[in-house]
Amino acid sequence: MLNEKRQEMATKAATAHRLTLHKNLQRRLEVARANGDENLLRQLEAEASYIGLN
Repeated sequence: MLNEKRQEMATKAATAHRLTLHKNLQRRLEVARANGDENLLRQLEAEASYIGLN
C-alpha cells in the first residue's frame, strides 16, 4: 500500500515536472520568435527535441 502511494506520488510529480518543462520551453520559444533570434530558436528547438517535447 505504501509503495503504491509512493509510486503514485512519483508519477504525479514526474507529470507535473514534464508539464512545467513544456510550458517554460513554449514561453522561451515564443520570446525567441518575437525577438527574431534565430540562433536561440534553433537551440530551443534542439532542446525540445532532446527532452522529447516535439
